[in-house]
Amino acid sequence: MSADCPFCGIVAGEIPGRIVHETDTVTAFLDANPLAPGHTLVVPNDHHERLDDLSEDLASDVFAALHRLTPAVEAAVDADATTVAFNNGSAAGQEVPHVHGHVIPRFEGDGGAPIHVVAGDRPDLADDDLDRIADDVRDSQ
Repeated sequence: MSADCPFCGIVAGEIPGRIVHETDTVTAFLDANPLAPGHTLVVPNDHHERLDDLSEDLASDVFAALHRLTPAVEAAVDADATTVAFNNGSAAGQEVPHVHGHVIPRFEGDGGAPIHVVAGDRPDLADDDLDRIADDVRDSQ
């Protein structure tokens, strides 16, 4: 736990939260500043800042909760679809440095956009660039 982390505070019961799912390793609660009705956050109970800080088992637990909650959130608010996403690091827009997955209900005509607009202008990459990046990703695992 991190003393100054609001998500740790919610998991510990020190900060009020609308908990919708709880296990020994993962907690999910409604976002206090929702982008849509039913916007839910899924967090590991222990404080981890970035996805690569999670063990594979804990990452599996987080994804299992996302998998279970996504249809439940859609049903609860009669959503047409959902956007499920992580902001991983402050440069990606992560405002609370505690891993959290978003389940954001989406509705036809809601004015939202595909996830591709998040990063701004698309880079102009040649095939050689793409090949090099793919090689670097494979080599970094």
